Amino acid sequence: MLLKKHSSFNVECGTDEAGRGCLAGPVTAAAVILPDDFKNKILNDSKQLSEKQRDSLIHIIKTEALHFGVAHVFEADIDRINILNASILAMHKAIESLALHPEFIIVDGNKFKPYNNIPYKTIIKGDAKYLSIAAASIVAKTHRDNYMNSIHNEYPMYNWKQNKGYPTKEHREAIKQYGVTKYHRKSFRLLPNQLQLDL
Repeated sequence: MLLKKHSSFNVECGTDEAGRGCLAGPVTAAAVILPDDFKNKILNDSKQLSEKQRDSLIHIIKTEALHFGVAHVFEADIDRINILNASILAMHKAIESLALHPEFIIVDGNKFKPYNNIPYKTIIKGDAKYLSIAAASIVAKTHRDNYMNSIHNEYPMYNWKQNKGYPTKEHREAIKQYGVTKYHRKSFRLLPNQLQLDL
């Protein structure tokens, strides 16, 4: 059973990101503030759920959450500031987009930077422990997946509709055969032997 809150503050938001390990596309973060009486039996870390479950939950979260925010940080910024900083920046942007000012932030993982002097707590595997972080993981994952689906037709040979930009064998083979696109993260090791790739 996931916990409702970590702090005693009235307005606590959970935040999480998706796409950190991908070779292409943005890193996407979400921030979610749930009402105190929110309940859901299947809500969990997005990685533990099927696409069908996530699609069902996203509607519930968007309907029942007090507020939610989503933000992408794209490839050029990932390459410029590195993926960790880009992930934190995406979380900051998602929190910034909330219409309700959070009094406390709980963050999935162990890395974060202060945002507007709001107290926060990083929680390893927080998306499997707290409802608001689990909800944020689903919002982030769903929005990022939708984005990767939208750019799939532009470069169908990479099959982003299926792999969502993750380093699958198929994706790496396509990079080897066709090279890189404007959506690939040039600072990432796109092939096991980077010398094979003309950047």
